[in-house]
Amino acid sequence: MIKTNETNIKELESEKEAPIDTVKLPVLEEMMRVGLFMGHGKSKTHPRMKPYIHTTRNAMEIIDMDMTLDALEKALEFIKSKVIKGGFIMMVGTTPVAKEIVKEYAEKMGFPYVVERWLGGTLTNFKTLSKRVTYFKKLKDDKASGKLEKYTKKERLDIDREIVKLNTKFSGTENMAILPQAMFVVDATHNMIAVREGKKMGIPVIAMMNTDLNPEIVEFPIPCNDRTKEGIKWVMEKLATAVGEAKSAIPEVKEVKK
Repeated sequence: MIKTNETNIKELESEKEAPIDTVKLPVLEEMMRVGLFMGHGKSKTHPRMKPYIHTTRNAMEIIDMDMTLDALEKALEFIKSKVIKGGFIMMVGTTPVAKEIVKEYAEKMGFPYVVERWLGGTLTNFKTLSKRVTYFKKLKDDKASGKLEKYTKKERLDIDREIVKLNTKFSGTENMAILPQAMFVVDATHNMIAVREGKKMGIPVIAMMNTDLNPEIVEFPIPCNDRTKEGIKWVMEKLATAVGEAKSAIPEVKEVKK
């Protein structure tokens, strides 16, 4: 296993043909520290991902963090351009290591999210699934208002089970009235169905992906280790900061005095 320490960046810099920008150095060191540089084994590397590989050590690919940072910054600028115009991003992260982090930051940013199993048709059959979401919300409202008291104990128990099941499916998307302006996917390999649906619906996809995948399948690939909790959280923090900046830049709509 490749260890991260204070000398890693200097070692990698000495191997590069061009020196690393000293302004970027602190950020690159952070990326190294959270393990974003670790790719898969060389035998799994997708040919189109090779430009993003810095070197190979112990048969493991080392991702070029300088290029990853550039890719991340490009993606964040795109996201900011959507948010400034009032758009929103759909967050997807269903792997065990990603789901809690993605949920936390999606809620913090006010974005819809999917952290359980992706339901086929979430985007491509949006109208039909929206009807199920409406039904789910009605059940919750009826329970909260006491309208379910007219049913028998068994019937109420069945409805409670239905609410729990639907909550697992729709809790992160129940307030998504329209399709998102973009998708941010953590671990594109694991969430390929979501990526394909986004592509089919013409929704730009930003994705954290490791070295085993073709970066050209999405509009904004972010080559990195997408299965480290620290790395995912680091990227989510950068995303949240960018979204916060974009929201603060949205012009306020002033009321016209009559």
